[in-house]
Amino acid sequence: MTIKELFTPSDMTVGKPWEKIVIFTIPMLIGNIAQQLYNTVDSIVIGKYVGDNALAAVGSASPILNLLLVLFVGISVGAGVMVSQYFGARQREELSMTIGNCVTLTAISSLIIMFLGAVLSRPLLELLNTPDSIIDWCTSYLVILMVGCIGCAYYNILCGILRGLGDSISALIYLLVATVLNIILDIVFVSRFQMGVAGVAYATVIAQAVSAILCFWKLLRMTDIFDFKFRHLKMKKKYTLEIIRLGLPSGITQAIFSMAMVIVQSLTNSFGEMVIAANVIIMRVDGFAMMPNFSFGTAMTTYAGQNVGAHRMDRVEQGARQGTAIALGTSAVITLLILVFGKNLMAIFTDTSELVTLSANMMKILAVGYLAMAITQSLSGVMRGAGDTMTPMWISMITTVVIRVPLAYGLAFLTRTPELPNGRYQVLWISLLVCWCMGALLTFLFYKKGNWKKKALTADGNSDQ
Repeated sequence: MTIKELFTPSDMTVGKPWEKIVIFTIPMLIGNIAQQLYNTVDSIVIGKYVGDNALAAVGSASPILNLLLVLFVGISVGAGVMVSQYFGARQREELSMTIGNCVTLTAISSLIIMFLGAVLSRPLLELLNTPDSIIDWCTSYLVILMVGCIGCAYYNILCGILRGLGDSISALIYLLVATVLNIILDIVFVSRFQMGVAGVAYATVIAQAVSAILCFWKLLRMTDIFDFKFRHLKMKKKYTLEIIRLGLPSGITQAIFSMAMVIVQSLTNSFGEMVIAANVIIMRVDGFAMMPNFSFGTAMTTYAGQNVGAHRMDRVEQGARQGTAIALGTSAVITLLILVFGKNLMAIFTDTSELVTLSANMMKILAVGYLAMAITQSLSGVMRGAGDTMTPMWISMITTVVIRVPLAYGLAFLTRTPELPNGRYQVLWISLLVCWCMGALLTFLFYKKGNWKKKALTADGNSDQ
C-alpha cells in the first residue's frame, strides 16, 4: 500500500474482513487516543499547576458538557451510516446530498448548543450540588467550551463522514496537528499566562477549530467521489429525516448515558472533593482504556455499512466474528496493564499520594469491564452499520437508567454508617461494572436474534422497514 492510498477512501467490501477492520481501526485508534489527550492534558496541567480542587472542577463539568453535545453525536452517527451505505452502493448523488445536509444540520445544531450552554451551565451545576469551592471554575470552563462548540461539532461530524468513506488516516493526521497545538496552548495559557481553568478551555476550543477546518479542506478535495455544491447544502426532507432517524437513537443513547453520569455526579459530589478528583483521574484513564473498544465499534459500523450497501451480508457476519475477537484480545491486554501499572498511571495526574492510591484501587474494580465493553461496542457497531440504531439505544437505556443509577444510589443507601453517612464511595464504580457486563450480555443476545439485518437502506434512500 502506498502513502497516497492511505489517504484515499477504503473499499471494505473486498479483501480479508479482519485485515480491512484492523487497517481501518489502527489510525482511528491513534486518533481517538489523541482526542482523549485533549481532556487528559487539561487535567494534568490543571492538577499540576493549579491544584486538586481545579482538577475536580474540570471533572464535575464533564458530564454536563457531554449531555449538551449529544446533538453532534447523533448527526455524526447518522452521517456515518448513510455515507458508508451509499458509498458501498456507489450512489453518488445520494452521497452528495447526505454530506451537504450534514454540513447544514451541524451549523443549526451548533447555534442551539451555543445558546443552551451559555444559559444552562450555572443552573445545572447548582442543581447537582457542585461544591462552592469549585463551582465558579466549573461554570467558566463549561461556558467557554459551549460557546466555542462549533469546532468540536464540525470536527466530529466531518470525521464521521470521512470514516464512512473508509478514510481514517486523514482525520488522524488533522487530529494529531490539533492535539499538539492543544498541548502547547494548555501550557502557555496556564503556566505562563496564569489563566487557570479558563486557559485549558480556550486551548481546547482553538485546537478543535483547527482540526475542523482541516477536515473540511480534505472533503472539498474529494470531488472524484461526491459533489459539494450549494444545492447540496439545502436541507431536503428525505435526507435530513434519514440522518435524524439513524442518528437520533445514538444521540438519545449518549444523552441517557450523560444524564446518568450527571445524576451519579450528584452522588459523587456528596463524597467530597477527594472522591470527585479521584473520579476525574479514573475517567481520564478510562478514556484511554476504552479507546480500542470505541475504535473497533466505529470500524465495525463502517465495515457493516459498506457491506450491507453492497448486499454482502455474509461478509458482515464474518467480519463481526473476527472484529469482536480482535477487540476482546486488545481489551485483555489493556486490563492486564491497568492491574499491573495502575498507580503509575494515576501518579501522572497528581502528586497527592492519598489520591493516587484511592484512584488506583477504584480503577481495579473497573478493569475486567473492558472485556465486556469490547463485545458491546463491536456488535453494536455492526447493528448501527446495518441501520439498526434503535437496539443499542434500548440496551443503553436499560443498563444506565434501570440498572446503573438505581444500583449506585441503592448500594450507597445500604452501606451508610454513622462514620459514612453517604455510604461507601466504591459503589460508584461497582455499579458501573455491573452496567457494562449486563450491556454486553444484552447486546450479544440481540445480535444473535438478527433483527438488525432487516434495517438496511434501499436504493432510493429509504429504510426497508
